[in-house]
Amino acid sequence: MDQIEATVTGRVLAVLVKVGDTVSAGDDVVTIESMKMEIPVSSDYDGTVAKISVSVDDSVEEGQVIIELGS
Repeated sequence: MDQIEATVTGRVLAVLVKVGDTVSAGDDVVTIESMKMEIPVSSDYDGTVAKISVSVDDSVEEGQVIIELGS
């Protein structure tokens, strides 16, 4: 199962996908606010969203798994 990780430490502003959505490599899946900047997190993989581990306003750490993809 492929995992998408937070690329920065910050606060989740938006979750742009839901469980069951199909994503392609390069698609934005989450927006994180860090140091007053909005930073998109993109998928590195093609797949179907199997699990979302964060919600809006959650704090995340760089490297934290935020989404898991199935095939």
